Amino acid sequence: MTGEAVALDLRPTSFVLRAAGALIDFVVYLGTWLLIILALSSPLFGRMLDDASGAAAAVAALVFCLIVLPTAVETVTQGKSLGRLAIGARIVRDDGGSIAFRHAFIRALTGVLEIFFTLGGVAAMVAMLNGRSKRLGDLLAGTYSQNERVSGPTPAVFGMPTELLDWSKTADVARLPDGLARRIAQFLGQAARLSPEARARLARDLANEASAFVSPLPPVHPELFLAGVSVIRRERESRALELERERLEHLAPVLRALPHDFPDR
Repeated sequence: MTGEAVALDLRPTSFVLRAAGALIDFVVYLGTWLLIILALSSPLFGRMLDDASGAAAAVAALVFCLIVLPTAVETVTQGKSLGRLAIGARIVRDDGGSIAFRHAFIRALTGVLEIFFTLGGVAAMVAMLNGRSKRLGDLLAGTYSQNERVSGPTPAVFGMPTELLDWSKTADVARLPDGLARRIAQFLGQAARLSPEARARLARDLANEASAFVSPLPPVHPELFLAGVSVIRRERESRALELERERLEHLAPVLRALPHDFPDR
């Protein structure tokens, strides 16, 4: 629920997917540190650095790979990383917004303890006890991992009931109020999940409201009547939009043309 009282249907990433993405990031960041250490151990840098300077450079490289690099990656990509790209996830705020530098820095700083120093033990334990699979860094930063690869529901498309085929050819259906049309569409989409009593009652109430905009009224079940009205309005509005598009395409050359004898510069 956002601050504007808008409910968002956002799904958190499961624990297994988060673990897979964290493992990929762990290997990438740790591998980057090992590459830097190998570069510092090469003969080129070996002649330039003594033992104390080499140890300091190794510690600086570790801080860079465990804190600076993850923070920069999450800040620039707004919650993405190589592991999250692989599993289709993104780190977002609890209200669904994009994270900032503050959130990324808190997560990276806490991740040193719960992921790298404990090999993910603390992060796994906290995530399994949380409904959104949050780790300790998410709890402190006010973030969670959002799953972006959830397929959207396919809306059901109703055809004209066979009992209303003849009626639909001569029916006069006026434009329904937006609120009523929305409630009818929601009822038709959810009718199969309602109890028989609630389904019959809602269908009857909606049919009584819609009957003021329909003539003649067919002698059928209220739910069939609502389906027939919805199909007629859908087909007529679709035809109206198609005619409008054709008219705009027909007028496009005239609308885009230059005035008579006006040079095209």
